[in-house]
Amino acid sequence: MDRSISDESPLFELRARVDVSAAPEDVYAVVSDLPRSGEWSSECLGGEWVSGAPATVGAVFRGENLRDESVVAWAPVVRGKWITQAEVVAADPGLTFRWAMRDTSGNRQQSVWGFDIEPTEGGCTLTHHFRMDRATEGIRGIVAEMDEQEKRRFFSEWGAKVEADVTATLERVRAVIDKG
Repeated sequence: MDRSISDESPLFELRARVDVSAAPEDVYAVVSDLPRSGEWSSECLGGEWVSGAPATVGAVFRGENLRDESVVAWAPVVRGKWITQAEVVAADPGLTFRWAMRDTSGNRQQSVWGFDIEPTEGGCTLTHHFRMDRATEGIRGIVAEMDEQEKRRFFSEWGAKVEADVTATLERVRAVIDKG
């Protein structure tokens, strides 16, 4: 039996970088404030911390999201508004902030988003990254009825969408920081 693209690991590993004219601690204060993510995210409208001390390891964030109808329009992805939960898995002020998406049972999935910050002479370099080792509950549902060719097409198009989102997010974060 041939191995499916759905079984590959990592399924996605994306990153982009941007230079920011601000101190690493100031950049960290912005990117770790997930309720503000609607100011820079392509899909997350914002949300609230629902457990734990905000922006600390183990804290859980409930996000409200919105996806346009045109996103990989042929595939059965969630459209309109939906809710997610994410758990902070790394919180090192001025250096790194990461969160793992949770499934509907509240278990951490192998889908981790984050920001890394490196000091530079004029401020810092901000890296936004996403890694999905194994297909999440949502991805498994999307591709469940697809043949292998459709799965490959979906993963290609979804990867391009997420890559564009990561880059756009960085530019929006930089604009928020530049505004002060």
